[in-house]
Amino acid sequence: MVASTHWLASATGMGVLERGGNAFDAAVAAGFVLQVAEPHLNGPGGEVPILLWSEAEQKVSVVCGQGVAPAAATVGRFTELGLDIVPGTGLLAATVPGAFGGWMLMLERWGTWSLADVLAPAIHYAQHGVPVLERVAATIESVQELFTDDWPTSAATWLPGGNVPAAGSKLANPVLAATYRRVVAEAEAASSSREGQLAAARKAWYEGFVAEAIAEFSAKTAWRDSSGEVHGGLLTGDDLARWSATVEEPLAFDYRGHTVYKTGPWGQGPVFLQQLALLQGFDLDGMGFLTADYVHTVTEAAKLAFADREAWYGDADVPVSDLLSEAYNAERRKLVGAEASLELRPGAPGGRAPRLPDYPAPGTTSAAPGLSGARSPQGVGEPTVARNGLVKGDTCHVDVVDRHGNMVSATPSGGWLQSSPTIPELGFCLGTRAQMFWLQEGLPASLRPGTRPRTTLSPAFALRDGRPWLAFGTPGGDQQDQWSVNFFLAVVHGRLNLQEAIDAPMFHSEHFPSSFFPRGSRPGVLHVEDRLDAGVTAELRRRGHEVEVQGPWSLGRLSAVARDGAFLKAAANPRGAQGYAVGR
Repeated sequence: MVASTHWLASATGMGVLERGGNAFDAAVAAGFVLQVAEPHLNGPGGEVPILLWSEAEQKVSVVCGQGVAPAAATVGRFTELGLDIVPGTGLLAATVPGAFGGWMLMLERWGTWSLADVLAPAIHYAQHGVPVLERVAATIESVQELFTDDWPTSAATWLPGGNVPAAGSKLANPVLAATYRRVVAEAEAASSSREGQLAAARKAWYEGFVAEAIAEFSAKTAWRDSSGEVHGGLLTGDDLARWSATVEEPLAFDYRGHTVYKTGPWGQGPVFLQQLALLQGFDLDGMGFLTADYVHTVTEAAKLAFADREAWYGDADVPVSDLLSEAYNAERRKLVGAEASLELRPGAPGGRAPRLPDYPAPGTTSAAPGLSGARSPQGVGEPTVARNGLVKGDTCHVDVVDRHGNMVSATPSGGWLQSSPTIPELGFCLGTRAQMFWLQEGLPASLRPGTRPRTTLSPAFALRDGRPWLAFGTPGGDQQDQWSVNFFLAVVHGRLNLQEAIDAPMFHSEHFPSSFFPRGSRPGVLHVEDRLDAGVTAELRRRGHEVEVQGPWSLGRLSAVARDGAFLKAAANPRGAQGYAVGR
């Protein structure tokens, strides 16, 4: 089974499985196709966290394909430039592009296919073109002026003939195809073994011609970014050469016969587990699925968990055990009252005093603090959810389960075509994940050279009754660990099957500060699809939630695969008529 956010990626992954590849081979091939099919949502310059179940090893592992901040990226350096927030676009926000390393590490350690075979579908689509999604056309149209006036290398790539490509037309990226063909050619020339070729491919990317082009572009060019000013980059060849993807142990939490696994607190994944730890003390079954009591309780628990994310998460020493402890959550549950909270209330795990960053004023959405005369920022932030809560697109997600029982949940993102100017020799741009760092010293998520930004990317995996069961996830920035929690609870408490749980009316809060430039917040705001019962919506408003009702199929981008007894199962998101689940 394969389920993802784009039908071409799902079909590619299924083709790999049909030809004898395993789940890891299929996920890698699908992941590279997503870079071509959804270029407004991920790219080669982005990153990928992966959770996987190896049937041979009988364990869950995390592959961290999240790059780190450059050695020159310090708070002091940004202060010298007159910035108190990392721009949401341009070269200054680039971290080491980790997606290639992450995919290659999984392929080498658990896969079976060759580099040439897994890259062949992406190379084909990049060379010959893919159908332009309406969202791709709309994204390019939204940044057309920026490309034309300020980023001519992007205009050359994404404005064929100087025009926005029409939805339904075919759009190719032959320069990217040539980049991947050269990686394959250099790898095959370097070694005759599969392992040797994968090592040579990583070397070409992080030390060879790809790294050289990235470093030269970063050092020798400067571009307008969302600060309104023109800046060069900080990323160097040494930064790329020093970095490599890693395999890590996941974090886990037991909830009503299920064990859920997430990444460490360098990502927001543990906030899913914190929500479960809080909700474990409430009778959600007694409340009834999607009643006012249910939605209110789940929302208020999310607010508390995400407040802890703001105070405690980062690539640092995080008190995870205390945050997930029953004693800590028993006290935190007492803060869930009958009315909606309008405060950001982090806790004090183990008696430690929380410290929050200096946020922009609540409601800030259009300009960064401390910057005057900035243009209306184009292309900034995470492309999934507009500030009015409407889904404009999605990052990407792919889930795979194979005939052996291996399972993969991966959330590739970053390096969107609107992130920063296209590197003309490579056909892709750098990512902007450094916008998630704070330019304040002493915080877990403070900008520090060589550390990972506290990313929102959050794949998920779960056991049921001690056996591997479910790989799932969604794009959506700060919404990822709300939508995926809602899906999980719909299965566990709503007794829905996978597709019914994805299809159920979705909701999420914008109460806490955004992880993306310009880091605004909207305290008390709760978005719900209009398919939620009108009486429930009215009661939520009575309880103090500022409810904003969205279209009937507008929130969430989930997909999932499962092992269920003798069956394999999959489901994909119908919203946007783009997600696709396939299997046999």
